[in-house]
Amino acid sequence: MTRRHLTILQCNDTHGYLEAHPEVMWDGAEVRTEIMGGYARIQAVFREARAEHPGAVLAFDNGDTLHGTFAAVHSRGRDLIPLLNALEFDAMTAHWDFAYGPDRLRQLASELHYPVLAANATHKQSGAPAFPAFRVLERGGLRIGVIGIAAVVDKMMPPEHGKGLAFSFGEKELPVLIDQLRQQERVDLVVVLSHLGFPQDIKLASAVDGIDVLLSGHTHNRLHEPVRVNGAILIQSGCHGSFVGRLDLEVEAGRVMGCRHRLIALDQAVQPDREMQAQVEAVLAPHREMLQAVVGTTDRLLHRATCLSAPMDDFLLAAVARAPETGVAFSNGWRYGAPVPPGKVTMNDLWNIVPVNPAITTLEMTGEEIWTMMEENLESVFSPDPFKQMGGYVKRCFGVSLGVKIENPAGRRIQDCFVEGRLLDRSRRYRVAAITAQSVPAKFGTGRTDLSTDAVGAMRHYLRGSSTPAIGSERTVVAV
Repeated sequence: MTRRHLTILQCNDTHGYLEAHPEVMWDGAEVRTEIMGGYARIQAVFREARAEHPGAVLAFDNGDTLHGTFAAVHSRGRDLIPLLNALEFDAMTAHWDFAYGPDRLRQLASELHYPVLAANATHKQSGAPAFPAFRVLERGGLRIGVIGIAAVVDKMMPPEHGKGLAFSFGEKELPVLIDQLRQQERVDLVVVLSHLGFPQDIKLASAVDGIDVLLSGHTHNRLHEPVRVNGAILIQSGCHGSFVGRLDLEVEAGRVMGCRHRLIALDQAVQPDREMQAQVEAVLAPHREMLQAVVGTTDRLLHRATCLSAPMDDFLLAAVARAPETGVAFSNGWRYGAPVPPGKVTMNDLWNIVPVNPAITTLEMTGEEIWTMMEENLESVFSPDPFKQMGGYVKRCFGVSLGVKIENPAGRRIQDCFVEGRLLDRSRRYRVAAITAQSVPAKFGTGRTDLSTDAVGAMRHYLRGSSTPAIGSERTVVAV
């Protein structure tokens, strides 16, 4: 039998970051930033691989692509389409790409030169597929079946994101599709393109036989070595387009006989592709003046690269709480958002922190509701069952501090809860501020009122008259 070569390239969770930007890097326990990423560097790596192995390269996008920066949100994803087509991906799946609604995603998908795959997405009323489930490709003398698994949008995002659709984890659909690809399509390899998250994908690969490669997304893991699960080779490649994952496979008789993996850092050693750089600049040029405007300074690194609490969200919530003069505020535990190094803060930085830029909402919550909401959030982040993990990081808090036992069972993790420096009174009503429905779910609280101030406006106002805002060191949630 002839042994054949196949190179697979992966981008996941680029979140609309079109150009080079600061990225969090770790030196032991110390965090620093490095300028990384950008579509021009992605294109350079792709073109190098395609020149090295002509006709034997596949490139995949795991989703979280069409949303996350001002340029992406301002155009509702549209400005990214020519750039993505120039990268010549072979397929993608989706998560935040649903943020403009399923109809808008279908419209954008129709303009791509490759399909958006989601075998686990169906129409609620009819049960019919909402997107194509798979694609068969031929490269390097091999037939490759690619199945897409989107994020479970209906279980973790605002209702309008997945309006009219239902999502599964794919554990029932995949065996049927894999059998179809093997028996009817006669593929040599099965690749699963998933946005469930690393823990979920480990569970999925363990439960489903016949996957050769599983490209994982959503949880922003930087895997320097592939994980092998039930015969599947699983990789994930960071976030913000700061890394490209590369698998070089040797395949014989429908089996992977050799595998080499590289997590390619798109740092300054990678020379940007000039043509792509020009395309990116054309997209960003109309917004440059506004985005480059300096609105303040910070004396510390603002990032959200830590799970329990993070200085970027301390800053965001300090601004959100000040707008209506409340002592308590909540926001979602988002993972995305490029760090802001000490020094000048620009409008671009503020938009990267909260690209959805929602209005600030005030409401009243009882102490019991605050306790219950945080227990439910801790379970959604740390559940021992990956399919019950629906959160990003832990919900961010201002004016609330928690001591938690992460290892405890659901509903029993909080040991102590303080609000504005005093022990939580479960019967008391607290006035709180929030942004987005994910921050405080609709079932909690009463008297919701949307203010005229939005999140970006609140942060900009907070920075005025304060060259070094005193934020960034609040340990609001502590593992005890």
